[in-house]
Amino acid sequence: MPPIQGEWEKALKPEFDKEYYVNLYKKLVSEYRQFSVFPPKQEIFNAYHFTPLDDVKVVILGQDPYHDVGQAHGLCFSVQKGIDIPPSLKNIYEELHNELGCYIPDNGYLEKWARQGVFLLNAVLTVRAHNPQSHQGIGWERFTDATIKILNDQDRPMVFMLWGKSAISKKELLNNPKHLILTAPHPSPLSAYRGFFGCGHFKKANDFLRENGLREIDWQIENIK
Repeated sequence: MPPIQGEWEKALKPEFDKEYYVNLYKKLVSEYRQFSVFPPKQEIFNAYHFTPLDDVKVVILGQDPYHDVGQAHGLCFSVQKGIDIPPSLKNIYEELHNELGCYIPDNGYLEKWARQGVFLLNAVLTVRAHNPQSHQGIGWERFTDATIKILNDQDRPMVFMLWGKSAISKKELLNNPKHLILTAPHPSPLSAYRGFFGCGHFKKANDFLRENGLREIDWQIENIK
């Protein structure tokens, strides 16, 4: 795994020596040796690499990576260029279209968001191929909870978008009054119609950033073709 660097490395350094993380590392070495695991090892920490701690303005929480070939690359809800857009991301794009008038792009590659300060974090950062949630309970949750606590403690305004029960359960880690906490059902086709559509989170996030003197997020993902 490529090391986490910069301010993230300094903030998370205490985790690296803890027993759970040592065991997690050993488990991952074994998993990548024996099975097909996503994302590729060098992309596990892309959320941290693409969005330095000091740049985080918006946090979107996912559950675990996509488990089909070529999809996951370390950013929640995002897929590599050339891969079909997953259903949940299609619904995210539909909400963006309805809220802000963004056109529906031909790809699901969200690096543009990450580079603007949108931290796209999954609660679990790896998964066996074709076996969803197969790496739950091996230690990732403790690591990403530590990440969320670090974000909560930042002395500056930040937006947290929590979609679905798993993400909303992390609300108990967030108690900084400077932050805006937004909750809604998951954008999955199974639940989007229960309140994700019409939630207004993207507009609310930009309004909050603007009110606090921060640059808004340009949510439009451009077409590749």
